[in-house]
Amino acid sequence: MPFLLGGIMKRTFELDFRGRKIIVENGELAKQAHGSILVRYGDTVVLSTVVMSKNVNLLADFFPLTVLYNEKLYSVGKIPGGFIKREGRPTENATLAARMIDRPMRPLFPEDFKNEVQIVNTVLSVDQDNSPEITALFGSSLATCISQVPFNGPVAGVKVGRVDGKFIINPTVEETEKSDIDLTVSGTKEAINMVEAGAKEVSEEDMLEALMFGHEAIKELIEFQEKIIEEIGVEKYDYPKLEISLELTNEVTDLIKDDIDKALRIKDKLEKYAKLDEIKENLLEKYTDESLKEDELKELLTKVANIFENVKYEVFRNIVVKEKIRADGRKMTEIRPLSTAIDLLPRTHGSALFTRGETQSLSVTTLGALGEHQILDGLGIEDSKRFILHYNFPQFSVGETGRYGAPGRREIGHGALGERALLQVIPSEEEFPYTIRVVSEILESNGSSSQASICAGCMSLMAAGVPIKAPVAGIAMGLITSGDDYTILTDIQGLEDHLGDMDFKVAGTKNGICALQMDIKIKGITKQILKEALAQAHKARLEILKVIAKQIKEPRKEVSKYAPKMMTFNIDPNKIKDVIGKGGEMITKIILEASNVNTVTDINAVKVDLEDDGRVIIYHTDKDIIEKTANMIKDVVKEVETGKIYTGKVVKVEDFGCFVELWPGVEGLVHVSHLAKERVEKPSDVVKVGDEIIVKSLGYDKKGRLNLSRKEALK
Repeated sequence: MPFLLGGIMKRTFELDFRGRKIIVENGELAKQAHGSILVRYGDTVVLSTVVMSKNVNLLADFFPLTVLYNEKLYSVGKIPGGFIKREGRPTENATLAARMIDRPMRPLFPEDFKNEVQIVNTVLSVDQDNSPEITALFGSSLATCISQVPFNGPVAGVKVGRVDGKFIINPTVEETEKSDIDLTVSGTKEAINMVEAGAKEVSEEDMLEALMFGHEAIKELIEFQEKIIEEIGVEKYDYPKLEISLELTNEVTDLIKDDIDKALRIKDKLEKYAKLDEIKENLLEKYTDESLKEDELKELLTKVANIFENVKYEVFRNIVVKEKIRADGRKMTEIRPLSTAIDLLPRTHGSALFTRGETQSLSVTTLGALGEHQILDGLGIEDSKRFILHYNFPQFSVGETGRYGAPGRREIGHGALGERALLQVIPSEEEFPYTIRVVSEILESNGSSSQASICAGCMSLMAAGVPIKAPVAGIAMGLITSGDDYTILTDIQGLEDHLGDMDFKVAGTKNGICALQMDIKIKGITKQILKEALAQAHKARLEILKVIAKQIKEPRKEVSKYAPKMMTFNIDPNKIKDVIGKGGEMITKIILEASNVNTVTDINAVKVDLEDDGRVIIYHTDKDIIEKTANMIKDVVKEVETGKIYTGKVVKVEDFGCFVELWPGVEGLVHVSHLAKERVEKPSDVVKVGDEIIVKSLGYDKKGRLNLSRKEALK
């Protein structure tokens, strides 16, 4: 529906998608970008743009694609926290959203396309019932498809939930809370090409049905995109390519094919990689012609290196698909040798080591007070979380030097997958009122380190005494295709991931799936392949769970002696302010006295969480300190009974009477007329500060002040 706006041709397209409108606008915003689409999905609004550089490095060994997902806090009516008050580096959610867009789109760019491409999604408005991430994926695909950027799309994605046995496309927040499946699936018209899911122990059959249900909805979105592309799409850029002659290809192939074949059959990872590196170095040395100009020589060596990689790729696939032989000699469904250990670290709250072949994760669980939860400053509804899993991948784990610093997209993505898998079995806050942090340190890696993190993380949780609902294990499945033939591999290692077509990670309990993640390098995966991969993964998962059970069968009944012990009880919510006191004076006094420390930040200070519903949760490694803290808090909120006699301490003497503290936080006035049976001229003649006297409660006056009588108590 085109119309002129100030001389600009603006086009608008609408789709009624499962009862909700998707409105696409083009031609008004960001017109200097090579592709620009504004997508409105309900009240969610995302601007997606794509720009391609005309400068190209044909000798680069990678495709320079950057996908950004820029969260703007104004989109949800928030002002950023901190001193700077502007958006800084991407949140973890923004990083995960960018990866979720990158993963299905990257395989659809031509393999020999080397121009730099940047896809930028700016989130302008967020309606929590209409996912901005899914909206951004739709916009990214469409903006790229209508531009001159070479791209074999379109691609689209949806979220799938299930409430009361019924599948729902793009569930609302309310529906998501009730759903036992949280699935994000994307793909082309022909097949699925990316999966990200969390689930509450859902069967393989139900998950496959959810995937196919999602793909049917994806087809509708792609059909909508195709209509728009037909109307406003432009001719694709005829990009420069690195031309490699057939003569050079055949010549290099004949030189190295047999050597690569032998190297790929070496079982030891480091020996295999060393041999492949040696073959490549010798090959490049052979073609290093000093008589050539520098640019000519660099181009020749790049072509030779490309041929080397292509030959390695084809030989590897022939060995696996045709000969049914894996790189390390295993059967297609065989898991690498497993070993486990717990309690490696004496002072941590829970620790476990999980080794699968040459992949090893050391996971450590730490328990803290609920007040130590992670605060989230993002676009979502949740503003905090009490279960956190962090994944660290140091370069020494693969015998290399490299970058150290803030976690990258890989670390964030793998950590989120592990967190999603284990979250399904974490006890509720009411059952186990702790903040729980699991850290996975990858000490060795040869593929599937994220799934090793789940296995090690599960054991460390049980060793720490976290009452998880059931043990969880993870396995990574692979796919190697050759023409119409394909082979599904269980427990893929690094080379099978690098040269294969699929990385399909499945984590769950013996009862069902807790998390899924799938990335592929081909255009899509059929239902039959998904079905076989899920069935194969189920069998492998049960094998791993048996190994875990031999090491630690169930969670320990008690937390570590070094972990904070916990006591919880309820008080009248209206009394919380009394426990806190003016400016936090009362709670500070309780913490300092009970812990016998000088500051509340002292490592030995007791931690107290006061919840709005009246729950009081106290944490400390010393049960006596917990008990003392609890008694002091109970004293503060304890009700004074009218007519009852108490012993109290005089804390202040005035001309009109004295103030008596019955217990911390509770004071009452003894008027001069109630100090003694006889007449008293000056209260200081009868009492002084620090005296302990007996008093009778006369109740509270209309202003809520407690009145006491020494005279009545002396009768």
